[in-house]
Amino acid sequence: MNATEVVSSPSRHIKTAATDANHFILTFENNRLASELFGQFDQHLKLLEQRLQIEARARGNSVAITGELQATNQARRALDFLYARLQSGGSVEASDVEGAIRMAVAADDQLTLPTLERKARLSMAQISTRKKTIAARTPTQDAYMRALERAELVFGVGPAGTGKTYLAVAHAAQLLERGVVDKIILSRPAVEAGERLGFLPGDMKDKVDPYLRPLYDALYDMIPGDKVERAITAGVIEIAPLAFMRGRTLSNAAIILDEAQNTTSMQMKMFLTRLGENGRMIITGDPSQVDLPRGVTSGLVEALQVLKGVEGVSVVRFKDTDVVRHPLVGRIVQAYDAKYKVQDESEQADP
Repeated sequence: MNATEVVSSPSRHIKTAATDANHFILTFENNRLASELFGQFDQHLKLLEQRLQIEARARGNSVAITGELQATNQARRALDFLYARLQSGGSVEASDVEGAIRMAVAADDQLTLPTLERKARLSMAQISTRKKTIAARTPTQDAYMRALERAELVFGVGPAGTGKTYLAVAHAAQLLERGVVDKIILSRPAVEAGERLGFLPGDMKDKVDPYLRPLYDALYDMIPGDKVERAITAGVIEIAPLAFMRGRTLSNAAIILDEAQNTTSMQMKMFLTRLGENGRMIITGDPSQVDLPRGVTSGLVEALQVLKGVEGVSVVRFKDTDVVRHPLVGRIVQAYDAKYKVQDESEQADP
């Protein structure tokens, strides 16, 4: 382990049953990294306490952990992973701690999950660019990131806040830096959610930019701003509405279609058939948030049915438990899902 484990004396160590309290001390070699690991005013340790129902008390470069046996082991794995991240030059924020906790819990809840080893270190998929390294924060994110590495066409579908688009852009940036692809193409259907393009000010670029802003934001997180601007000017990074894809063959490129639930059947077929030699395509969307006119079939929903079982196509489905934005976002998604479920059941019951 990266952290040296020191077990308390026998007189203080209760080990009569797995459900009894377990106590141990982790001591970290580097005082500065230990301080970063614990967080300002030990806020990261407080997160561990809240999420795992344990006690974590820091003293110098050591932390004493007390609680149920399974929970204390989960805390140990999470801290070990985060400390290794700091040792490799990374940083640890509250969101990283949340992610490590989720993955540590998943190691016990899903013992067959191939990316985790029980009672050992956490092994999370990572995406690395020159500016940032991102580690999976949920088991589904882990599966998604691994699918991006091996499949030529990946669908990431599920609720907002699960990291579908962000991780797709990060993966595309990584492929570009590695020289696997020559360019990145980011696209979205310009479908309005209550407002029409014609009423927005400016030329066509000004009108479509608001729809593509999430893609810009993710890009600037992965690549230094000046390099993004130069790449856009040189055409190495292309950001365009879906309508501009017609008639093209996209080779040696990482191609991302975001908000794909708002494509029509014909638009989706058109986009899918743009894939050229050495191309990687990632399609993200939330089938529960379709803004198409009533009666129009979502191209994303249809594609998921039509392409089921097709070789080279990978589908990763996110759930409300994968929301990594703000804890409240996950509860909001759950509340709306519950409401729609009741509505669907009511409609099915009506003659």
